[in-house]
Amino acid sequence: MSHVVSLVRHFLTLAFACVLLGAGTSSGGEIQTEPSWPTVPQVAAEEPSPRFLLVKQERAEASRYPIIVRDLRTWSTADGTRLVLDLNHKTSFSETHLRNPDRVLIEVNNAILGKSSRQRVSGGTIPQSFQIAQSRPRVVSITLTRHQHSRYKVFSLDNPDRLVIDITQRPKDQIRQIGETSATSPQAPAVSLPTPPAIPSPTVTEPARPVAPKPANPVQTIVIDPGHGGKDPGTIGHHGTTEKEVTLKVGLLLKSLLGTLPNTRVLMTREHDAFIELEDRAKFANGKDADLFISIHVNSHPHKGVRGLEIYHFGEAKDQRALEVAARENGTPLNNTGVGWEYIVADLLTSKKIEHSQELAWTAKQAMVTNLNGRYSTIDHGVKTAPFYVLRFTTMPSILAEIAFMSNPAEEEQMRSQPFLAHIAESIFEGVKTYLHTNPPR
Repeated sequence: MSHVVSLVRHFLTLAFACVLLGAGTSSGGEIQTEPSWPTVPQVAAEEPSPRFLLVKQERAEASRYPIIVRDLRTWSTADGTRLVLDLNHKTSFSETHLRNPDRVLIEVNNAILGKSSRQRVSGGTIPQSFQIAQSRPRVVSITLTRHQHSRYKVFSLDNPDRLVIDITQRPKDQIRQIGETSATSPQAPAVSLPTPPAIPSPTVTEPARPVAPKPANPVQTIVIDPGHGGKDPGTIGHHGTTEKEVTLKVGLLLKSLLGTLPNTRVLMTREHDAFIELEDRAKFANGKDADLFISIHVNSHPHKGVRGLEIYHFGEAKDQRALEVAARENGTPLNNTGVGWEYIVADLLTSKKIEHSQELAWTAKQAMVTNLNGRYSTIDHGVKTAPFYVLRFTTMPSILAEIAFMSNPAEEEQMRSQPFLAHIAESIFEGVKTYLHTNPPR
C-alpha cells in the first residue's frame, strides 16, 4: 500500500512540473527556451548628416587656407573713388574708426595679398586715400583717410566674390550747412553808440564798373549711333529694306532736331553708308566726351506678327529674348554676348551711368509711345536691359532704341515711308528734350 502511495506522489509531482513547463513545450514536444527581455540599447552620439559634414568640411578648408586678394582695382570720378578687392572666396571684414587724423581701418579677415595685389601696392598705382598692407599674417588692412566733406561705404558682392569700398563727396548743400554751422558763434550783445554828425562830402562821379560777363552755358554733346552700315546690312525685310538704311535716315533726322537745342553739339558715328566696328563707335563717343549716346536699331522676330518698339539700357538680360537681341546686335554667338556682366556691376562709373541711362530710356520710350500712337498703331514692349557692346563701353548715359520690327510686313512698309521715319525721330527728340530738362548739363 505504501508503495502505491509513493508512486501516486511521484506521478503528481511530474504532472505539476509539466504544467509549470507547459508554456515552454511545443506541440512537437521540444522544449523551447524562454524569450529574453528586450534590452535598452545604449544611446550613441548622433551622427552628423552628410550635408552638415560638407558644410563643416568647407568651413574647415576655408579656415585652413587663407583667402587670396587676387587683384585690386580702382575707379575715380567727379563724385568719388571706388576700390574693389577681387577675392577667391567669401570672407568677413571689420571696421574701426581712428582719430587724429580722422581715418577708418578696414580689416579683411583670413586674407593675404596675392602677387598682382602686392605689385599694385608696391607700384604706387593705388590712390593715396587708400593705404593697403598685409598688417598681420592673415589680415589685410585698408586705411581710409577721411576728409571733412567725404563719406564712405563698404560692402561685399558675389559671383565673383569682391569687397567694395566707396569714398564719395557729400552733396554741396550739406557742405554748406556744415560750413554755416561751424562759422556760427555766440555774438556779444549789441551796444548803441551815438551817431556822429554827418559831414557833407564832395560829390564824385565814378565811372561805371564793367559787369563781369556771365559764364557761358556749358555745351552738351550728344552722339547718335545709326546701327550697322557698309558690309553689315543688319536685318533685312521681305521687300529688301535694310536696317542700315533705316537707321541712317532716322539718325540724320534726329541730328537736325537735336541741333536746334541751345548749346548742343550733335555728332554721329556714321553719316553715310559705312561699316564701323562696335569698338570704334564706343571709342568715338568717349573720345568726344559725349554727354549722351543714342543708338538706333531695327528689330526682328521669327514670328511676323510681332510688332512695336522697345528701348534698352545696359544691364543683365532678364529673358531669352533680350539676350537674343543683344547677341544679334553685338554680332556674337548667343552664349557669348561679348560682355563679362559679372565683372561689371562693381564699377562706380557704371552704376551712376545706369541710373541716368534708365531715366533716359523711360522718357524716350514714353515719348515714342505717346507720339506714335496718335498717328500709328504701335505696341509698347517697354524698357529692357541687355549687355549691348556699345552700351557697356560708352562712359556716358546711353540707350539703344529698337524702333520697329523689320520682320513685320506692315512695319517694314512704314519704315519705307519718310513721314513715319520723321515721326520716329521727333519722338526720340521729345524724349531726349524731356530728359535734358530734368538733367541739365553741368
